[in-house]
Amino acid sequence: MSEVSITARVYITLKTGVVDPQGSAIEQALKSLGFDAIDGVRVGRTIEVDFVGRTKDEVAKDIFAMCERLLANPVIENYRVETIPSS
Repeated sequence: MSEVSITARVYITLKTGVVDPQGSAIEQALKSLGFDAIDGVRVGRTIEVDFVGRTKDEVAKDIFAMCERLLANPVIENYRVETIPSS
């Protein structure tokens, strides 16, 4: 029997009210291509971390600590995590 592995996927976005220059540039580019119904673009990032030999609770505890300490800047960014059993 192989060890259970879990992937934690972290979605990080800027908090509301934080200026997003990359999102603004994309919005303008899309409008110049004729996509006129756009009313804002926000850019974020996704980080996947693979764990092996850990329970779902251990993974949740670790990934939230990683987000608070390194992966996200809680002052200006929001994040959410989903865990996915891997094969």
